[in-house]
Amino acid sequence: MELTSGLLLAIMVLAAVSSIQFYKGRKLNLQLMQHYLRSIEEVVKPEDKDYVWLGGYIGFRASYKVNRDNLRKFEYTLTLLPRHSILYFPIALLTSRHDKIYFVIRPFAEIRREAHLIQKGYYRLKPKIENEDFLQRETIEIAGKEYEALFEKRRDVEKLKELVENLSKPHNVKHVSLTPKTNVFYVFMKPEPDTIEEDVKKLVRFTNERLKESPFS
Repeated sequence: MELTSGLLLAIMVLAAVSSIQFYKGRKLNLQLMQHYLRSIEEVVKPEDKDYVWLGGYIGFRASYKVNRDNLRKFEYTLTLLPRHSILYFPIALLTSRHDKIYFVIRPFAEIRREAHLIQKGYYRLKPKIENEDFLQRETIEIAGKEYEALFEKRRDVEKLKELVENLSKPHNVKHVSLTPKTNVFYVFMKPEPDTIEEDVKKLVRFTNERLKESPFS
């Protein structure tokens, strides 16, 4: 196949732009990872920590042993948009839509009942919830967004609602839950560099104060 001068020029321009985007996007993602890591560690203050690199420049998984107050373990997974790839980035905007952080918080106190708040319309495939058929359900509104509430006792989901309302940008929270089988307090949200530290403080405070209260036992 013969290359025309115009096609050759377009390939050269694309290669140059891709190269520039790779270095700029890589630098930004590395800065974001470093920022989130430092901000979260500053709040949680783990006694031991472990990290798993997710490959490329898309994020990492962190596991912290805390063993303080009601907080036994604090784990999270950060996944970032592929800002370093000019070709895949537009696709990721359609499929992943935004950066994501998944918190898995393991308290000392026993979680005895299940409760979920799931932002309506966010999931393309609804997450599988064990014993879903046995949970009560209703729709509630938080900061202009509708959430599906699934719960055994209404007071549990009211506590979760109060937490979401008090976070810096409630609409960034896509799913928050209490799961007795694994004794996990879970939060999936879109992270924001400017507010991540304050939000993590509120998650830790919720674990230390509200998860020890009688409504959860």
